[in-house]
Amino acid sequence: MPNWNEVLREIEREQEKTERDQKRRQPSPLDRIRRRYLKQLHRYTKRNAIAYYSGWLVRTDGPPAVAVSDADKNAFMSAIHGLDRSQGLDLILHTPGGDLAATESLVDYLRKMFGTDMRAIVPQLAMSAGTMIACSCRSIVMGKQSNLGPTDPQIRGVPASGVLSEFNKAIEHIKREPAAAAVWQPIIGKYNPTFLESCQNAVNWADQMVREWLSTGMFEGDPETITKAETIAKQLADADTTLSHARHIHLEQLEEMGLRIERLEEDPKLQDLVLTVHHAFMHTFSSTGVAKIVENHNGVATILLAPVKKQ
Repeated sequence: MPNWNEVLREIEREQEKTERDQKRRQPSPLDRIRRRYLKQLHRYTKRNAIAYYSGWLVRTDGPPAVAVSDADKNAFMSAIHGLDRSQGLDLILHTPGGDLAATESLVDYLRKMFGTDMRAIVPQLAMSAGTMIACSCRSIVMGKQSNLGPTDPQIRGVPASGVLSEFNKAIEHIKREPAAAAVWQPIIGKYNPTFLESCQNAVNWADQMVREWLSTGMFEGDPETITKAETIAKQLADADTTLSHARHIHLEQLEEMGLRIERLEEDPKLQDLVLTVHHAFMHTFSSTGVAKIVENHNGVATILLAPVKKQ
């Protein structure tokens, strides 16, 4: 398996051809290397491969450029066009998550295209809404270095479940000790009723999506479908247990929850290909102004550049 530095050297060798390739209007070395290994992955698995990659680990721009958004639907439409959908889909995920509505709509579209014959591959991180997308698949391929994240939704940059927990704690405290109202007033005063309702709706919405996708995908036909889906959805969204929305949940913990995890190390050839694809994408982000890429094994790609900051 080419490691990080070996992939970089391969890119540098390709760079030597840049001047000639530019005259021929050929793809850049970075593009060629990514597409070379995506194609090799497809040939090995005999499944469609689409990489959904965000550069949030190396970009400082933050949302919305790197996050899951409605703009991604158009990118997936381009990537899926012309594919033999009977081959199913291996969705390679590297994302910090994003908008709930966009996530729901994207999964709905992917399922219309591939049914539930989808497998999520997580080379490193699929957080928040990325975890939710992974839960919509039949199984999740992860390595020792891979992590999913909590699914508790964030509203205005704060955890919705945390807001509700804090508000309920305040109510109980004031019921026991009315004088405590003076202490809590500055804290709960910043939460208007509309905001609290939005938080509750977001928590219910995220939970409903995860439970439904697990029930109709990963655990479809399982006699314990409902129980498993509810248990996993609750654990992934339990802020009291995860403690932070940035918490990295390891594959052993996910297996204990009951998720269907395929260990990447059990197939060395697949491991080599997946990690090389990952290295190639990460080199692209670290070497360019790219914020997000949706790309299939045929080299059809939508590449989103990060907005240029005004001086």
